[in-house]
Amino acid sequence: MSSKGSAGGIRTERCGQISPRRIRSSPPRTLLWMAIVLSTFSHASTSEDMTAVGAPSSISESVIKALGLVKHIEGGYFRRTFISDYSASEGETSLGRKAMSSIYYLLNSESPVGHFHRNKSDIVHFFHMGDAIVYFLIHPDGVLEEVTLGHNIEDGHQLQLVVPGGVWKASLLKENGAFGYGLISEAVSPSFNYDDMTLGSSTLLKRDFPQHGDLIDKLSYPATR
Repeated sequence: MSSKGSAGGIRTERCGQISPRRIRSSPPRTLLWMAIVLSTFSHASTSEDMTAVGAPSSISESVIKALGLVKHIEGGYFRRTFISDYSASEGETSLGRKAMSSIYYLLNSESPVGHFHRNKSDIVHFFHMGDAIVYFLIHPDGVLEEVTLGHNIEDGHQLQLVVPGGVWKASLLKENGAFGYGLISEAVSPSFNYDDMTLGSSTLLKRDFPQHGDLIDKLSYPATR
């Protein structure tokens, strides 16, 4: 069984179908990942004090390079990693829309904000590594929800976050973290399409949710984009 990603995505295959030549070509990438992991979590670290080895900016750059991430329109960096071979129901989505897609998404000290935006699809977020990321969700009825994705579940961090379609979402990397970045994955169902995404300007959002004006000014673009 195999799955094909979009351009720049990944391809997975059964172990039995991978040739010895392909296995021998893997060590450089494997060694790079080992270096990243070792620089991210030292043996002396604890759940209360996860001390990074090396400068946070260099660690962030290594992760971005290793994963092939590029800048995202909402802020941060991303790469699509998977899109389903199956189409979603034509009655609910546009013709040809795939059932699911997924991406890597990273915020770092140079780009610490995922600005307010809204998607039609449901999105599940999975925390991987680095510093915690705080999500701010404004529901259609105006209720504000704050959720932190991170490794420290004893301190209330979550490893997964579900954001239903129609909810305004912004994300913010925790300040003064040891790593200088936070890495997650997102699974989108039906598959992501830019036509289904609305970037929220501060003017638009404060008109509909004036009670959250200060937060909106901090985490949204000043004008419609």
